[in-house]
Amino acid sequence: MLQGYTYPLSPRGEANLASAPPWHYAGDIVGVEFWTDPTAAEATLPEGLTPDPDSDGRAVALFVDWQFSAGHDEYLDPVRSQYREFMVLVDAHWQGEPVSWCPYIYVDNDLALARGWVQGFPKKLGSVHQTRVFAAPGSASPTLAAGGRFGASLSAAGHTLAEATVTLQQPAPDPAALFARPTVNLRHFPSLVAGEYDKPAVHELVMAEFDDRRLADVWTGTGDLTLFAARGEELADLAPVRTGAGFRASMSYSVTDVRRLGV
Repeated sequence: MLQGYTYPLSPRGEANLASAPPWHYAGDIVGVEFWTDPTAAEATLPEGLTPDPDSDGRAVALFVDWQFSAGHDEYLDPVRSQYREFMVLVDAHWQGEPVSWCPYIYVDNDLALARGWVQGFPKKLGSVHQTRVFAAPGSASPTLAAGGRFGASLSAAGHTLAEATVTLQQPAPDPAALFARPTVNLRHFPSLVAGEYDKPAVHELVMAEFDDRRLADVWTGTGDLTLFAARGEELADLAPVRTGAGFRASMSYSVTDVRRLGV
């Protein structure tokens, strides 16, 4: 019997891209709050979600430098366990509850791509980078202090899609408020049966469950974000009309489940 959690299933079950949960994550985040055209934000929402009437097109762009592990110290294999990610989270409502919706997300690792599709994150391949902090002080590393400056970028298929800069001003007075909205995704797996292309095998809204989430070294300040148009992409349709806070944080959490919301 073939074994595994995701493709490829194999005799020993070790060749699959993503093994079964639990999945554990730790990462450094550079983020920028921004406002886009409310009509453009609403256009990304799936059935079941509605615009947040109080947000006026608010969204957040996140650049993340991740390290992953499952149940066997996978972080000791850094070429597989480390990856970088960019995502946009749009303010929305689900049955009157404030949530975040992820219309676009990019990663540079096929294992992360597979885990994301299982969770409902619409991941594509891209190249993501951000300024890092190192314990040894020096001119090549910013500090987590007022005046610390960070840059971040996303490219895909040879095109630059996003660039951001963040300048720190102060520790976040309420770090949890930056990530207070639960994230809702759409798990969608299409059918390849002729005549049934519009009848997907799976099409369901789910709410992400992040267990034991911890935040550290959360600083806020000013942020700037630019989204660039490119063939085959719609990210730039959410181009900022203005930006708000920038921030830098470290976060960890585990994933074992999702909450089905239906459609």
